[in-house]
Amino acid sequence: MGIATTLKKATREVEKAITGKEPEMDILDTLAEEHEVVAALLQKLVDAKSSAERTSLLKKVKENLVPHARAEEAVLYNAVIKAGNKTQQTDGEEGYIEHNLVDVTIKKLGSIKDKMSPEFSAAAKVLKELIAHHVKENESNVWSDAKAHFSTEARQKMNLVYLQKKKAVRLPA
Repeated sequence: MGIATTLKKATREVEKAITGKEPEMDILDTLAEEHEVVAALLQKLVDAKSSAERTSLLKKVKENLVPHARAEEAVLYNAVIKAGNKTQQTDGEEGYIEHNLVDVTIKKLGSIKDKMSPEFSAAAKVLKELIAHHVKENESNVWSDAKAHFSTEARQKMNLVYLQKKKAVRLPA
């Protein structure tokens, strides 16, 4: 986990210890934590040395990534597209397109029978690189858009909606 995320998490734990209740989280903090979890899983997937390990890790990637993407689209991207100017609308639409590429790559990985094949290794590496690119742009462009258009309180409310939407997502077969 990154230093900034670790510090924010520790601060929330201290706040909870002092107040006795869970502090409100900004959607951007939730997304940052989830981005780090997925990045670690993807690195493990690329480095995995057995078919069973790759199969298990692909399942975990899918379980973490698909609900995250669908809820992020429904809550953050749609809000930025609706509230923003043409540049910000483009940022939101770009997120949708990149998520589609992620979906296609995950489906491809699932269809490869030999999890130790060069094809699987290549697709896993492409997914890792695609996600890294997406996260970098997201955390700079879309998040700047969100900070410009929505107050901290609004982003905290967005987080509650995001978490509910994420729970409702059903994974494709």
